[in-house]
Amino acid sequence: MKRLVPTAEMTLGPFFPREFAAGANDLTQLAGKPVEGEVIEITGTVTQLDGKPLDNLVLEMWQADADGRYDNPAFLGWGRAATDADGVYSFRTIRPGGGAPSIHFLLLYSGLMRQLQTVMYFEPGEHSERLVAKKEGENRYRFDIRLRGEGETPFFED
Repeated sequence: MKRLVPTAEMTLGPFFPREFAAGANDLTQLAGKPVEGEVIEITGTVTQLDGKPLDNLVLEMWQADADGRYDNPAFLGWGRAATDADGVYSFRTIRPGGGAPSIHFLLLYSGLMRQLQTVMYFEPGEHSERLVAKKEGENRYRFDIRLRGEGETPFFED
């Protein structure tokens, strides 16, 4: 009987070229005009179980406008960014309004078996502390995301 030779491991797709997220992380302009609202910056690092950063992980985000509306034609409310070699991403957007202002994230990465969804809040409340952004300065927030392990970010079913 002939013995089979195992093939090399293969990472599951999809695979994203670096250009996939280029230029889509600034929600403060629409058709070359500034949108209404308080401009903020959100940055963070995405890490895996061992704490190593994930390079070229794609984050899509969506949010309400400054009045808490998702249906404002003058504000797209959606953006995309990719992490760099240090696992860092950034978005420029406006602070969302509404009862519990939040920003929703969808994470896409080659090798992940499914999309991961989470949400970031601006103030503590009944939310897990791991879902609250850390204020780093005037109009600057940090939201780190850990895929697994101690301090894992809570993710939600699709």
